[in-house]
Amino acid sequence: MNLFGGTIQSLEKSLDYATMKNQTISTNIANVDTPNYKSQDVVFKNVLNDALANSTSAKRTDARHIPFGESQHTPYKIVTNNETAYNHNGNNVDVDKEMSELAKNQIYYQALVDRLNGKFSSLQSVIRGGR
Repeated sequence: MNLFGGTIQSLEKSLDYATMKNQTISTNIANVDTPNYKSQDVVFKNVLNDALANSTSAKRTDARHIPFGESQHTPYKIVTNNETAYNHNGNNVDVDKEMSELAKNQIYYQALVDRLNGKFSSLQSVIRGGR
């Protein structure tokens, strides 16, 4: 029996993503003065793959090419931004951007927790007979 139609599992995966994003942002902030450190971000892998799979057909001609249509265990991955350098020491962490992303991610995480608590409150209400 699948209570809530898979909502709990979706919320769980979303919480995993928010936790990973928080850890990545914290690592970036901690390394703001580390020479040659490159900032990292957490991105959804399947969003791009799904969009590409639905709009075009792809053929891998080399093993180093990005695989299309293959599902991974987690719907997100950590990517490193090697394209920029904001500081004279080769570091590219923008602390203002990271703090903004951290605040946004904390709001997102709290909204997920509130929604999950609501689902469990509903279940508790049903178990108690609506009281």
